[in-house]
Amino acid sequence: MSGIAGALLFGAAMTARADASLEPGFIAWLGGVQDEALRRGISEQTWQAALPSMRPIERVLELDQKQPEFVDTFWNYLDARVNDQRIAAGGKLLHKHRKLLQKIETRYGVPARVLVAFWGLETHYGKMTGRIPITGALATLAYDARRTRFFRNELLDALAILQAGHVEPKTLLGSWAGAMGQVQFMPSTFNRYAVDADGDGRKDIWGSLDDAFASAANYLRQSGWQPGQSWGRPVQLPPDFDWQFARLDVKKPLSEWAALGISQIDGAALPDEPIKAALLLPQGHTGPAFLVYGNFEVMLTWNRSVNYALAVGHLADRLNGQPALSHGRDADNRRLSREQAIELQQRLVQLGFNVGDSDGVLGSRTRAAIRAYQRSASLPADGYPSLPLLQRLQATGTQSTSQAALSAPAANPIVF
Repeated sequence: MSGIAGALLFGAAMTARADASLEPGFIAWLGGVQDEALRRGISEQTWQAALPSMRPIERVLELDQKQPEFVDTFWNYLDARVNDQRIAAGGKLLHKHRKLLQKIETRYGVPARVLVAFWGLETHYGKMTGRIPITGALATLAYDARRTRFFRNELLDALAILQAGHVEPKTLLGSWAGAMGQVQFMPSTFNRYAVDADGDGRKDIWGSLDDAFASAANYLRQSGWQPGQSWGRPVQLPPDFDWQFARLDVKKPLSEWAALGISQIDGAALPDEPIKAALLLPQGHTGPAFLVYGNFEVMLTWNRSVNYALAVGHLADRLNGQPALSHGRDADNRRLSREQAIELQQRLVQLGFNVGDSDGVLGSRTRAAIRAYQRSASLPADGYPSLPLLQRLQATGTQSTSQAALSAPAANPIVF
């Protein structure tokens, strides 16, 4: 053990006498983190400055382990996030910061309205950036056995931010999961993409909008954002549409989608542009439909939730003067509880369909199983997990269908 690590253990042990929450195992674990930090070039001074906040935070574990009570619908998700208040506030801020945003758009090719939309959804335009010490949150999550390597690396990246002098330890604050600043970057994302746009020598995504907007734009551009291209558009589908094409991994040129009967939401023909798109039905075949382009997939690298990316795209459209979504509003909007989601998965398994784990997470395997069941039952094969679908499965009972057990695709980290 290094002398510095030994000093750490001694100091932490003294602290533990006054704070029974610091377990000996955690103190020893911190010693290992310090040794690794020193090997990465973190100074003893930086370590000691960060040390007081590196202790378990019970609230962080509670939030991390909390299971959602319901599987939200697209409409519920969208309406809670893209409402009149957020649109109005975003419009005012888009105007207020128009010169700065235009300069950043010119440099990176990411539209100002898209940057403001991300800002609005991430932190309500900077009003909710989080007040939890980042090093404490990450130490808590890294010490937990489930994802220790990921969060340990994020903790070391947070120490590197302190080492570089971009922020003081007392202001290194953010969410319980370790996301920081106006645009909620994780420390590793900060170290790869953050920008000192105002030229003060620090990359300050907490207090400098120049740095925050430029960092977000730099991330999107380096992740593949195509300047001059939209994220996608809402569309209308013909009544006899083949629902099997409504998948993110099925990409066709706009001309082919037009040949299948898809039109713009107002009934006009799709634009004659050489762009490939995928068709999304976030609330099944009775809900809204979207053709999404390559920039939508870039948005998914920010957050792997389809509903999140659609909400960002729609908020950006509203900030650009486009109307609210209305098509598909009559879709069944009842939510599945987590228990109902698990039951839906279990009933599919009983009928011979492979959903992976019956854990209430309705990911790509479950949706592939739903599509297969729907095809076997001559239903619209949209892959959407709904309460009417569960009720049909309940009525079906556990009788086996002629459909063989699926060889499901590999799990996809994208969620709805």
